[in-house]
Amino acid sequence: MFDLDRWNEIWNALAKNKVRSLLTAFGVFWGIFMLIVMAGAGKGLQNGVTQGTAKFAANSAFFWSEQTGEPYKGFKRGRYWHMDSEDIQFLKDNIPEIEYITPRNFTGRWGGGSNVIRGKKNGSFNVKGDYPDYIKIDPATILNGRWINELDIRDKRKVCVIGEKVFESMFDPKENPIGEYLKISGVYYQVIGVVRAETTININGRTEESICLPFTTMLQTYNMGNTVNFMAITAKRGVPVSIVEERVKELIKKKHVIAPEDLQALNSVNIEKEFEQMNGLFLGIQILTWIVGIGTLLAGVIGVSNIMLVIIKERTKEIGVQRAIGATPRMIISQIMLESVVLTTVSGYLGLSIGVGLLELVNKVMENSPSTTNDRVFFTNPSVSLTVALSSLFVLVLAGLLAGLIPASRAMQIKPIDALREE
Repeated sequence: MFDLDRWNEIWNALAKNKVRSLLTAFGVFWGIFMLIVMAGAGKGLQNGVTQGTAKFAANSAFFWSEQTGEPYKGFKRGRYWHMDSEDIQFLKDNIPEIEYITPRNFTGRWGGGSNVIRGKKNGSFNVKGDYPDYIKIDPATILNGRWINELDIRDKRKVCVIGEKVFESMFDPKENPIGEYLKISGVYYQVIGVVRAETTININGRTEESICLPFTTMLQTYNMGNTVNFMAITAKRGVPVSIVEERVKELIKKKHVIAPEDLQALNSVNIEKEFEQMNGLFLGIQILTWIVGIGTLLAGVIGVSNIMLVIIKERTKEIGVQRAIGATPRMIISQIMLESVVLTTVSGYLGLSIGVGLLELVNKVMENSPSTTNDRVFFTNPSVSLTVALSSLFVLVLAGLLAGLIPASRAMQIKPIDALREE
């Protein structure tokens, strides 16, 4: 293995035609380089998405009403209906598996026109009505002040919690917004808090571009009666939210006289299922990465095998002399396969190193790039794990052995007497 003469012989064999050897090595280099870069990019995408959704309540589901899709008990198909405030307590009393249940109403941005005014400043923002528990489902960082509390709900206080972008648009950077007033759709509300979203999931608009009012205040101010536009529910620990989801649909349909088989009237999003699909997507990306990377690597390995066959043909007489003076078949095979392993391993290791280096460079550039703290990043920390690196090295060695297997077999078919006659 560490015979100096053998290594000199390997070097001389590969150096006889440098251009040919370099082009052959490039195929292996490119295969492992692409494998590492694609694996790192896939991991960066997964890190970005996971980081943006990690704090969101995974065991949650969201419900909203649509027109009925089936006639039922005298009601025609296409009837408009809404969930109401009474549904909250009704569901709490009948589904013990519920941990949090909170309604949300919203008004949108009034067709894009300015609906928020403060002095000479104005802007267009989402206006939402929330309960205190909503922040436990879709977390937000309190940058200043506080979140909506039970007293705000009970007394229907005209207060609001604003997103970070709202603060930047309506206030000066060093100004304290707490206690100040915003005129929202013609009504004045006192600012009690400033929040920043902790997740990248948007529910009726981005949190940083929204204004949250106490739910009861919004019902009264916007003359919504007891209508609920949207309902968020989480299941208790250990209970699949899909069980709660089906139970909620069953009870709400029964309470509002909707056909049990009507799939259109009450829509929902199961976050638990969405996360499972997202994890399946990233698994598919990883599998595709390995398929494409190994396919490219195999193309390079075939090139190595072909060049080794050419080298064997050029060294026919040399192999015959070695056989004639006593070289064993094992020595010939090991020599050929070692040359193949050296060519693939060296070029592959360079591809591995440069690929990892490129990922580190991209990571450093992203870390040092100017950005605000509330920017949503869907791609972060592209990297490859130790497992991937070791697996790549294993693939390299195995590829080298496979590339040398056919040429070695061809070399053993050469008879010494025929090789010595080769011109």
